[in-house]
Amino acid sequence: MDLGEKITILAGAAKYDASCASSGSNTKGKGFGVNVPSGVCHSWTEDGRCVSLLKVLYSNVCRYDCAYCVNRASADIPRSSFTVDELVNLTCEFYRRNYIEGLFLSSGIFADPDIVMGKLIETAKALRTQAGYGGYIHLKIIPGTGEKCIREAGLWADRLSVNIELPTDKSLQNLAPDKSGKEIIGAMGNFSDTKNEFEEARRKPRFFQQGKSVVPAFAPAGQSTQLIVGASAEDDRQIINLSSSLYRKFFLRRVYYSAFLHPGAVVSGGPDPRLPDIPGPPLVREHRLYQADWLLRFYHFSAGEILDESRPFLDPHIDPKTAWALQNLDFFPVEINRADYETLLRVPGIGPASARRIVVARKNGRLSMAELKRIGAVLKRAQYFIIASDWPLTCQMSKDSTVRALIDPKVFSFGMEQLSLFKDTPATLGLPGAEDVTSVKEAVEESILCLASNL
Repeated sequence: MDLGEKITILAGAAKYDASCASSGSNTKGKGFGVNVPSGVCHSWTEDGRCVSLLKVLYSNVCRYDCAYCVNRASADIPRSSFTVDELVNLTCEFYRRNYIEGLFLSSGIFADPDIVMGKLIETAKALRTQAGYGGYIHLKIIPGTGEKCIREAGLWADRLSVNIELPTDKSLQNLAPDKSGKEIIGAMGNFSDTKNEFEEARRKPRFFQQGKSVVPAFAPAGQSTQLIVGASAEDDRQIINLSSSLYRKFFLRRVYYSAFLHPGAVVSGGPDPRLPDIPGPPLVREHRLYQADWLLRFYHFSAGEILDESRPFLDPHIDPKTAWALQNLDFFPVEINRADYETLLRVPGIGPASARRIVVARKNGRLSMAELKRIGAVLKRAQYFIIASDWPLTCQMSKDSTVRALIDPKVFSFGMEQLSLFKDTPATLGLPGAEDVTSVKEAVEESILCLASNL
Protein backbone atom coordinates (compact mmCIF):
# COMPACT_ATOMS: atom_id res chain seq x y z
CA MET A 1 0.00 0.00 0.00
CA ASP A 2 1.46 3.38 -0.99
CA LEU A 3 1.65 6.42 1.29
CA GLY A 4 -1.28 8.19 -0.37
CA GLU A 5 -3.61 5.27 0.34
CA LYS A 6 -2.41 5.14 3.94
CA ILE A 7 -3.17 8.83 4.42
CA THR A 8 -6.66 8.40 2.97
CA ILE A 9 -7.46 5.46 5.26
CA LEU A 10 -5.84 6.68 8.48
CA ALA A 11 -6.90 10.32 8.22
CA GLY A 12 -10.47 9.22 7.47
CA ALA A 13 -10.41 6.85 10.44
CA ALA A 14 -9.39 9.67 12.81
CA LYS A 15 -12.00 12.26 11.87
CA TYR A 16 -14.56 11.20 14.49
CA ASP A 17 -12.34 12.10 17.43
CA ALA A 18 -13.35 15.66 18.34
CA SER A 19 -10.92 16.25 21.23
CA CYS A 20 -8.18 17.82 19.17
CA ALA A 21 -8.13 21.61 19.75
CA SER A 22 -4.79 23.18 20.64
CA SER A 23 -5.99 26.14 22.67
CA GLY A 24 -3.95 26.81 25.79
CA SER A 25 -0.50 26.01 24.45
CA ASN A 26 1.81 28.98 24.05
CA THR A 27 5.26 27.40 24.29
CA LYS A 28 8.09 28.47 21.99
CA GLY A 29 9.68 25.42 20.45
CA LYS A 30 13.20 25.30 19.06
CA GLY A 31 13.78 24.80 15.35
CA PHE A 32 11.03 25.23 12.78
CA GLY A 33 7.35 25.24 13.64
CA VAL A 34 5.46 27.89 15.57
CA ASN A 35 3.30 26.81 18.49
CA VAL A 36 0.64 29.49 18.93
CA PRO A 37 -2.65 29.57 20.89
CA SER A 38 -4.64 29.90 17.67
CA GLY A 39 -4.37 26.12 17.33
CA VAL A 40 -4.32 23.47 14.66
CA CYS A 41 -5.80 24.01 11.20
CA HIS A 42 -9.42 22.89 10.81
CA SER A 43 -11.47 21.31 8.09
CA TRP A 44 -15.11 20.24 7.80
CA THR A 45 -16.19 16.66 7.24
CA GLU A 46 -19.23 15.74 5.21
CA ASP A 47 -21.33 15.23 8.38
CA GLY A 48 -20.61 18.74 9.67
CA ARG A 49 -17.78 18.13 12.13
CA CYS A 50 -14.95 20.59 12.46
CA VAL A 51 -11.73 18.55 12.54
CA SER A 52 -8.04 19.43 12.78
CA LEU A 53 -5.22 18.50 10.46
CA LEU A 54 -2.83 16.70 10.35
CA LYS A 55 -5.16 14.41 12.26
CA VAL A 56 -4.38 10.73 11.74
CA LEU A 57 -4.20 7.35 13.38
CA TYR A 58 -0.90 5.54 13.66
CA SER A 59 -2.89 2.40 12.83
CA ASN A 60 -6.56 1.52 12.41
CA VAL A 61 -5.93 -2.12 13.28
CA CYS A 62 -7.71 -2.72 16.58
CA ARG A 63 -8.22 -5.65 18.93
CA TYR A 64 -11.18 -4.02 20.66
CA ASP A 65 -14.73 -4.35 19.37
CA CYS A 66 -16.40 -1.17 20.68
CA ALA A 67 -19.92 -1.11 19.23
CA TYR A 68 -19.88 2.62 18.38
CA CYS A 69 -16.46 2.72 16.69
CA VAL A 70 -15.98 2.64 12.93
CA ASN A 71 -12.56 1.01 13.46
CA ARG A 72 -13.85 -1.82 15.70
CA ALA A 73 -12.37 -5.27 15.19
CA SER A 74 -15.48 -6.62 13.42
CA ALA A 75 -15.72 -3.70 10.97
CA ASP A 76 -15.23 -4.63 7.33
CA ILE A 77 -12.85 -1.79 6.39
CA PRO A 78 -9.38 -1.51 4.83
CA ARG A 79 -6.65 -1.70 7.48
CA SER A 80 -3.28 0.03 7.44
CA SER A 81 -0.52 1.42 9.66
CA PHE A 82 2.13 4.11 9.37
CA THR A 83 5.74 3.76 10.37
CA VAL A 84 7.38 6.30 12.68
CA ASP A 85 9.55 7.62 9.83
CA GLU A 86 6.52 8.06 7.56
CA LEU A 87 4.65 10.10 10.17
CA VAL A 88 7.69 12.27 10.94
CA ASN A 89 8.26 13.03 7.25
CA LEU A 90 4.57 13.68 6.61
CA THR A 91 4.26 16.12 9.50
CA CYS A 92 7.38 18.05 8.52
CA GLU A 93 6.54 18.23 4.82
CA PHE A 94 2.92 19.20 5.42
CA TYR A 95 4.01 21.92 7.81
CA ARG A 96 6.61 23.33 5.41
CA ARG A 97 3.91 23.54 2.73
CA ASN A 98 1.62 25.36 5.18
CA TYR A 99 -0.97 22.58 5.02
CA ILE A 100 -1.03 22.12 8.80
CA GLU A 101 -0.04 23.84 12.02
CA GLY A 102 0.23 20.75 14.21
CA LEU A 103 -0.18 17.02 14.64
CA PHE A 104 -2.99 15.09 16.33
CA LEU A 105 -2.00 11.45 16.67
CA SER A 106 -4.05 8.53 17.95
CA SER A 107 -4.20 4.85 17.13
CA GLY A 108 -6.20 1.68 17.15
CA ILE A 109 -5.12 -0.78 19.83
CA PHE A 110 -3.24 -3.31 17.70
CA ALA A 111 -1.10 -4.67 20.58
CA ASP A 112 -0.58 -4.19 24.31
CA PRO A 113 -1.58 -0.58 25.23
CA ASP A 114 1.96 0.30 26.36
CA ILE A 115 3.38 -0.93 23.05
CA VAL A 116 0.90 1.16 21.05
CA MET A 117 1.53 4.21 23.25
CA GLY A 118 5.25 3.65 22.80
CA LYS A 119 4.87 4.08 19.03
CA LEU A 120 3.05 7.40 19.49
CA ILE A 121 5.73 8.58 21.92
CA GLU A 122 8.49 7.47 19.54
CA THR A 123 6.90 9.55 16.77
CA ALA A 124 6.65 12.68 18.93
CA LYS A 125 10.19 12.25 20.26
CA ALA A 126 11.61 11.82 16.75
CA LEU A 127 9.81 14.98 15.61
CA ARG A 128 11.31 16.98 18.49
CA THR A 129 14.84 15.55 18.64
CA GLN A 130 15.62 14.37 15.11
CA ALA A 131 13.50 16.56 12.84
CA GLY A 132 13.74 19.71 15.00
CA TYR A 133 9.97 20.25 14.93
CA GLY A 134 8.85 22.84 17.50
CA GLY A 135 5.16 23.05 16.65
CA TYR A 136 2.04 21.65 18.31
CA ILE A 137 1.69 17.94 19.08
CA HIS A 138 -1.37 16.28 20.61
CA LEU A 139 -1.11 12.61 21.58
CA LYS A 140 -3.99 10.37 22.51
CA ILE A 141 -3.44 8.27 25.66
CA ILE A 142 -4.29 4.67 24.81
CA PRO A 143 -6.70 3.11 27.38
CA GLY A 144 -4.72 0.86 29.72
CA THR A 145 -1.45 2.77 29.30
CA GLY A 146 0.76 2.83 32.40
CA GLU A 147 1.93 5.88 34.35
CA LYS A 148 5.48 5.62 32.97
CA CYS A 149 4.30 6.05 29.37
CA ILE A 150 2.01 8.96 30.32
CA ARG A 151 4.96 10.69 32.03
CA GLU A 152 7.16 10.34 28.96
CA ALA A 153 4.41 11.34 26.51
CA GLY A 154 3.88 14.61 28.38
CA LEU A 155 7.53 15.56 27.86
CA TRP A 156 7.19 15.53 24.06
CA ALA A 157 3.55 16.50 23.49
CA ASP A 158 1.77 19.80 24.12
CA ARG A 159 -1.49 18.11 25.01
CA LEU A 160 -2.59 14.63 26.01
CA SER A 161 -6.12 13.28 25.98
CA VAL A 162 -7.87 10.09 26.99
CA ASN A 163 -11.43 9.60 25.82
CA ILE A 164 -13.92 8.64 28.52
CA GLU A 165 -16.40 8.11 25.65
CA LEU A 166 -19.49 7.03 27.66
CA PRO A 167 -20.90 8.64 30.81
CA THR A 168 -21.26 5.51 32.97
CA ASP A 169 -19.43 2.23 33.58
CA LYS A 170 -22.65 0.35 32.78
CA SER A 171 -22.76 1.79 29.24
CA LEU A 172 -19.03 1.24 28.77
CA GLN A 173 -19.36 -2.42 29.79
CA ASN A 174 -22.28 -2.83 27.39
CA LEU A 175 -20.84 -1.09 24.32
CA ALA A 176 -17.06 -1.31 24.92
CA PRO A 177 -16.46 -4.32 27.19
CA ASP A 178 -12.70 -4.34 26.48
CA LYS A 179 -12.32 -0.88 28.07
CA SER A 180 -12.38 0.00 31.74
CA GLY A 181 -13.81 3.24 33.10
CA LYS A 182 -11.56 2.82 36.12
CA GLU A 183 -8.46 2.70 33.89
CA ILE A 184 -9.57 5.78 31.93
CA ILE A 185 -10.20 7.82 35.09
CA GLY A 186 -6.93 6.44 36.48
CA ALA A 187 -5.04 7.77 33.43
CA MET A 188 -6.57 11.21 33.99
CA GLY A 189 -5.50 11.05 37.61
CA ASN A 190 -1.95 10.00 36.65
CA PHE A 191 -1.74 12.96 34.30
CA SER A 192 -3.03 15.34 36.97
CA ASP A 193 -0.58 14.10 39.60
CA THR A 194 2.37 14.27 37.20
CA LYS A 195 1.38 17.73 36.02
CA ASN A 196 1.27 18.91 39.64
CA GLU A 197 4.68 17.40 40.30
CA PHE A 198 6.28 19.16 37.33
CA GLU A 199 4.63 22.51 38.09
CA GLU A 200 5.82 22.43 41.70
CA ALA A 201 9.36 21.55 40.61
CA ARG A 202 9.40 24.37 38.04
CA ARG A 203 8.64 26.87 40.83
CA LYS A 204 11.50 25.79 43.10
CA PRO A 205 14.47 28.21 43.07
CA ARG A 206 17.10 25.46 43.03
CA PHE A 207 15.93 24.41 39.56
CA PHE A 208 16.46 27.89 38.09
CA GLN A 209 19.46 28.83 35.95
CA GLN A 210 19.84 32.31 34.49
CA GLY A 211 16.32 33.16 35.57
CA LYS A 212 14.71 30.14 33.85
CA SER A 213 13.61 26.78 35.20
CA VAL A 214 15.59 23.80 33.91
CA VAL A 215 12.62 21.50 34.57
CA PRO A 216 10.88 20.78 31.25
CA ALA A 217 7.23 21.71 30.78
CA PHE A 218 4.87 18.76 31.03
CA ALA A 219 2.06 18.84 28.44
CA PRO A 220 1.67 22.64 28.68
CA ALA A 221 -1.73 22.60 26.93
CA GLY A 222 -3.15 20.22 29.55
CA GLN A 223 -5.48 17.32 28.85
CA SER A 224 -8.91 16.90 27.28
CA THR A 225 -11.46 14.14 26.79
CA GLN A 226 -14.43 13.24 24.63
CA LEU A 227 -17.95 11.99 25.36
CA ILE A 228 -20.13 10.34 22.74
CA VAL A 229 -23.66 11.75 22.81
CA GLY A 230 -26.59 9.50 21.96
CA ALA A 231 -24.92 6.08 21.82
CA SER A 232 -26.23 5.16 25.29
CA ALA A 233 -29.30 5.99 27.35
CA GLU A 234 -27.85 8.57 29.77
CA ASP A 235 -29.59 11.93 29.92
CA ASP A 236 -27.99 15.37 29.61
CA ARG A 237 -27.99 15.84 33.37
CA GLN A 238 -25.72 12.82 33.85
CA ILE A 239 -23.37 14.09 31.14
CA ILE A 240 -23.17 17.62 32.58
CA ASN A 241 -22.62 16.29 36.11
CA LEU A 242 -19.79 14.09 34.84
CA SER A 243 -18.17 16.97 32.94
CA SER A 244 -18.39 19.24 35.98
CA SER A 245 -16.74 16.57 38.11
CA LEU A 246 -13.92 16.07 35.60
CA TYR A 247 -13.20 19.81 35.45
CA ARG A 248 -13.00 19.98 39.25
CA LYS A 249 -10.82 16.93 39.82
CA PHE A 250 -8.30 16.97 36.99
CA PHE A 251 -6.18 19.32 34.84
CA LEU A 252 -8.86 19.21 32.17
CA ARG A 253 -8.97 21.95 29.54
CA ARG A 254 -11.96 20.73 27.58
CA VAL A 255 -14.65 18.11 27.44
CA TYR A 256 -15.61 17.52 23.82
CA TYR A 257 -19.02 16.18 22.86
CA SER A 258 -19.40 14.05 19.75
CA ALA A 259 -22.84 13.29 18.33
CA PHE A 260 -23.17 9.55 17.82
CA LEU A 261 -22.95 8.47 14.18
CA HIS A 262 -24.08 4.90 13.57
CA PRO A 263 -21.28 2.72 12.08
CA GLY A 264 -23.69 -0.10 11.12
CA ALA A 265 -22.90 -0.11 7.39
CA VAL A 266 -19.24 -1.10 7.91
CA VAL A 267 -19.79 -3.78 10.57
CA SER A 268 -20.04 -7.42 9.51
CA GLY A 269 -23.41 -8.92 10.36
CA GLY A 270 -25.30 -5.64 10.06
CA PRO A 271 -26.22 -3.07 12.73
CA ASP A 272 -25.28 -3.87 16.32
CA PRO A 273 -28.47 -4.42 18.38
CA ARG A 274 -26.82 -2.72 21.37
CA LEU A 275 -26.83 0.61 19.54
CA PRO A 276 -29.84 2.95 19.26
CA ASP A 277 -31.65 3.08 15.94
CA ILE A 278 -31.60 6.81 15.19
CA PRO A 279 -32.00 8.52 11.79
CA GLY A 280 -28.90 10.67 12.16
CA PRO A 281 -26.42 12.16 14.63
CA PRO A 282 -28.09 14.25 17.42
CA LEU A 283 -26.32 17.46 16.43
CA VAL A 284 -28.76 19.81 18.23
CA ARG A 285 -28.21 17.93 21.48
CA GLU A 286 -24.43 18.09 20.95
CA HIS A 287 -24.69 21.85 20.39
CA ARG A 288 -26.72 22.40 23.57
CA LEU A 289 -24.19 20.38 25.58
CA TYR A 290 -21.38 22.61 24.31
CA GLN A 291 -23.40 25.67 25.38
CA ALA A 292 -23.96 24.15 28.84
CA ASP A 293 -20.26 23.33 29.03
CA TRP A 294 -19.44 27.01 28.48
CA LEU A 295 -21.73 27.91 31.36
CA LEU A 296 -19.65 25.61 33.57
CA ARG A 297 -16.28 26.92 32.40
CA PHE A 298 -16.82 30.63 31.79
CA TYR A 299 -20.09 31.72 33.42
CA HIS A 300 -19.60 30.19 36.89
CA PHE A 301 -22.75 28.07 36.75
CA SER A 302 -22.93 24.83 38.70
CA ALA A 303 -24.20 21.61 37.11
CA GLY A 304 -27.24 21.65 39.40
CA GLU A 305 -28.27 25.08 38.16
CA ILE A 306 -28.26 23.96 34.54
CA LEU A 307 -30.26 20.74 34.96
CA ASP A 308 -31.93 18.93 37.84
CA GLU A 309 -34.03 15.81 38.42
CA SER A 310 -37.17 17.50 37.10
CA ARG A 311 -35.38 18.62 33.92
CA PRO A 312 -32.93 15.87 32.85
CA PHE A 313 -32.54 17.10 29.24
CA LEU A 314 -31.49 20.44 27.78
CA ASP A 315 -34.21 22.31 25.90
CA PRO A 316 -33.78 21.95 22.12
CA HIS A 317 -35.61 25.25 21.47
CA ILE A 318 -33.74 27.61 23.82
CA ASP A 319 -30.10 27.78 24.90
CA PRO A 320 -29.30 26.63 28.46
CA LYS A 321 -28.58 30.12 29.81
CA THR A 322 -31.90 31.50 28.58
CA ALA A 323 -33.69 28.41 29.91
CA TRP A 324 -32.15 29.08 33.35
CA ALA A 325 -33.27 32.72 33.16
CA LEU A 326 -36.85 31.69 32.39
CA GLN A 327 -36.76 29.28 35.32
CA ASN A 328 -35.50 32.07 37.61
CA LEU A 329 -37.49 35.15 36.57
CA ASP A 330 -37.40 36.45 40.15
CA PHE A 331 -33.67 37.09 39.57
CA PHE A 332 -34.58 39.61 36.84
CA PRO A 333 -34.71 42.30 35.60
CA VAL A 334 -31.05 43.17 36.23
CA GLU A 335 -30.18 46.86 36.59
CA ILE A 336 -27.40 47.08 34.05
CA ASN A 337 -25.87 50.20 35.60
CA ARG A 338 -25.60 48.72 39.11
CA ALA A 339 -25.22 44.94 38.90
CA ASP A 340 -21.85 43.37 39.66
CA TYR A 341 -19.88 41.27 37.18
CA GLU A 342 -21.19 37.91 38.41
CA THR A 343 -24.80 39.10 38.12
CA LEU A 344 -24.23 40.42 34.61
CA LEU A 345 -22.94 36.99 33.54
CA ARG A 346 -26.37 35.55 34.32
CA VAL A 347 -28.13 37.76 31.77
CA PRO A 348 -28.85 36.03 28.43
CA GLY A 349 -27.03 37.86 25.66
CA ILE A 350 -24.20 39.11 27.91
CA GLY A 351 -20.95 37.16 27.92
CA PRO A 352 -17.72 37.54 29.92
CA ALA A 353 -16.20 40.07 27.48
CA SER A 354 -19.29 42.30 27.27
CA ALA A 355 -19.83 42.04 31.06
CA ARG A 356 -16.29 43.34 31.65
CA ARG A 357 -16.85 46.17 29.15
CA ILE A 358 -20.11 47.15 30.89
CA VAL A 359 -18.37 47.36 34.28
CA VAL A 360 -15.69 49.63 32.80
CA ALA A 361 -17.96 51.76 30.57
CA ARG A 362 -20.53 52.66 33.23
CA LYS A 363 -17.84 54.42 35.27
CA ASN A 364 -18.18 57.24 32.76
CA GLY A 365 -21.98 57.47 32.94
CA ARG A 366 -25.18 55.47 32.80
CA LEU A 367 -25.51 53.07 29.88
CA SER A 368 -28.38 53.11 27.38
CA MET A 369 -29.53 50.30 25.10
CA ALA A 370 -27.58 51.77 22.18
CA GLU A 371 -24.40 51.80 24.24
CA LEU A 372 -24.98 48.20 25.31
CA LYS A 373 -25.27 47.22 21.66
CA ARG A 374 -21.97 48.96 20.85
CA ILE A 375 -20.32 47.17 23.77
CA GLY A 376 -21.33 43.82 22.28
CA ALA A 377 -24.40 42.71 24.26
CA VAL A 378 -26.87 40.66 22.21
CA LEU A 379 -29.98 42.76 22.80
CA LYS A 380 -32.40 40.43 21.03
CA ARG A 381 -32.03 38.20 24.12
CA ALA A 382 -30.83 40.59 26.81
CA GLN A 383 -33.63 43.15 26.35
CA TYR A 384 -36.17 40.96 28.18
CA PHE A 385 -34.03 40.64 31.31
CA ILE A 386 -32.46 44.06 31.92
CA ILE A 387 -33.13 47.66 32.93
CA ALA A 388 -31.02 50.39 31.31
CA SER A 389 -31.10 54.19 31.43
CA ASP A 390 -33.63 54.30 28.57
CA TRP A 391 -35.18 50.88 29.18
CA PRO A 392 -37.28 51.00 32.38
CA LEU A 393 -39.09 48.26 34.27
CA THR A 394 -42.31 49.04 32.35
CA CYS A 395 -40.70 47.61 29.20
CA GLN A 396 -40.59 44.11 30.70
CA MET A 397 -42.98 41.51 29.26
CA SER A 398 -44.83 38.62 30.80
CA LYS A 399 -43.24 35.17 30.93
CA ASP A 400 -45.37 33.81 28.08
CA SER A 401 -44.66 36.81 25.85
CA THR A 402 -40.93 36.53 26.57
CA VAL A 403 -40.92 32.86 25.61
CA ARG A 404 -42.80 33.64 22.38
CA ALA A 405 -40.38 36.43 21.43
CA LEU A 406 -37.30 34.33 22.22
CA ILE A 407 -38.51 31.41 20.11
CA ASP A 408 -39.40 33.51 17.08
CA PRO A 409 -38.53 37.22 17.38
CA LYS A 410 -39.52 37.84 13.73
CA VAL A 411 -43.08 36.76 14.34
CA PHE A 412 -43.47 37.79 17.97
CA SER A 413 -42.19 41.14 19.10
CA PHE A 414 -43.34 42.23 22.56
CA GLY A 415 -46.38 39.94 22.26
CA MET A 416 -47.47 41.35 18.90
CA GLU A 417 -47.14 39.93 15.42
CA GLN A 418 -44.65 41.82 13.29
CA LEU A 419 -46.25 43.49 10.26
CA SER A 420 -44.93 42.99 6.75
CA LEU A 421 -43.21 45.91 5.01
CA PHE A 422 -44.52 44.75 1.63
CA LYS A 423 -47.98 44.73 0.05
CA ASP A 424 -47.28 41.66 -2.06
CA THR A 425 -49.38 38.62 -1.32
CA PRO A 426 -47.69 35.38 -0.32
CA ALA A 427 -48.45 33.89 -3.73
CA THR A 428 -46.70 36.68 -5.66
CA LEU A 429 -43.62 36.35 -3.47
CA GLY A 430 -43.47 32.59 -3.81
CA LEU A 431 -44.15 32.21 -0.07
CA PRO A 432 -46.51 29.79 1.72
CA GLY A 433 -50.20 30.59 1.39
CA ALA A 434 -52.62 31.45 4.19
CA GLU A 435 -53.26 27.80 5.08
CA ASP A 436 -49.52 27.09 5.26
CA VAL A 437 -48.88 30.18 7.37
CA THR A 438 -51.65 29.12 9.75
CA SER A 439 -50.11 25.66 10.11
CA VAL A 440 -46.70 27.20 10.81
CA LYS A 441 -48.23 29.46 13.49
CA GLU A 442 -50.00 26.49 15.02
CA ALA A 443 -46.73 24.58 15.15
CA VAL A 444 -44.99 27.51 16.83
CA GLU A 445 -47.87 27.86 19.29
CA GLU A 446 -47.63 24.16 20.11
CA SER A 447 -43.87 24.45 20.72
CA ILE A 448 -44.46 27.45 22.97
CA LEU A 449 -47.06 25.61 25.01
CA CYS A 450 -44.80 22.58 25.39
CA LEU A 451 -41.92 24.78 26.43
CA ALA A 452 -44.03 26.81 28.86
CA SER A 453 -45.37 23.66 30.49
CA ASN A 454 -41.79 22.57 31.22
CA LEU A 455 -40.77 25.89 32.80
